Amino acid sequence: MRIATWNVNSITARLPRLLAWLESSGTDVLCLQEAKVAEDAFPFDPLRDLGYEAAVNATGRWNGVAVLSRVGLKDVVKGLPGDPGYDGVQEPRAISATCGPVRVWSVYVPNGREVDHPHYAYKLQWFEALKAAVAGDAGGSRPFAVLGDYNVAPTDDDVFDVAVFEGLTHVTPAERAALTALRESGLSDVVPRPLKYDHPYTYWDYRQLAFPKNRGMRIDLVYGNEPFAKAVTDSYVDREERKGKGASDHAPVVVDLDV
Repeated sequence: MRIATWNVNSITARLPRLLAWLESSGTDVLCLQEAKVAEDAFPFDPLRDLGYEAAVNATGRWNGVAVLSRVGLKDVVKGLPGDPGYDGVQEPRAISATCGPVRVWSVYVPNGREVDHPHYAYKLQWFEALKAAVAGDAGGSRPFAVLGDYNVAPTDDDVFDVAVFEGLTHVTPAERAALTALRESGLSDVVPRPLKYDHPYTYWDYRQLAFPKNRGMRIDLVYGNEPFAKAVTDSYVDREERKGKGASDHAPVVVDLDV
């Protein structure tokens, strides 16, 4: 079974690339982030033509998550239980579903913006709610994983130059402590192998030639419980999908399972 996560940075803008990738990659389940489209405008029909069902939590221009599956899709839960919301609004940042033998969450963790910004406090509160929401599945006997754009680099090695991020979000002790707390619920980091260079970065800014210079970050993560982690046979960053015109600024992270 092949499972992947990908922040597509607008499914409308990326649809031809997404469809081509699904056809060529052999992916059974894709957790997708930043759909940036209302649910009633989601491209269900072309995905169905490829054999994929879609569960979607999306409301419009920003955010939006989905699970695409060709191995079944049931027990869908839209949203994050206990979501603290931002400015009184619960944003479409989480969706979970059972796909064949595996249960997955697709998550798009709040960015945080700046350390002294209210969005940063919201980010940490959102992590607390996520930990509580996944605790039961994390400790269960069924393969389970939380996949998505976490907007946190777990270690200094997960950014091209940690000095560049001094005082900025994505690398702060509080954000990394939130990741540690999430793992302590019974999850482990399924670290992919890079297809080029030494570090499996998953995101490169569009600006300042970040991608060709490999000035990247590993912020798209797969956190799986023990049955999931034991079933992993391979994992890699499909860096090729960050290349060329019309690419997302994130690359897919692919995980192969023997389940």
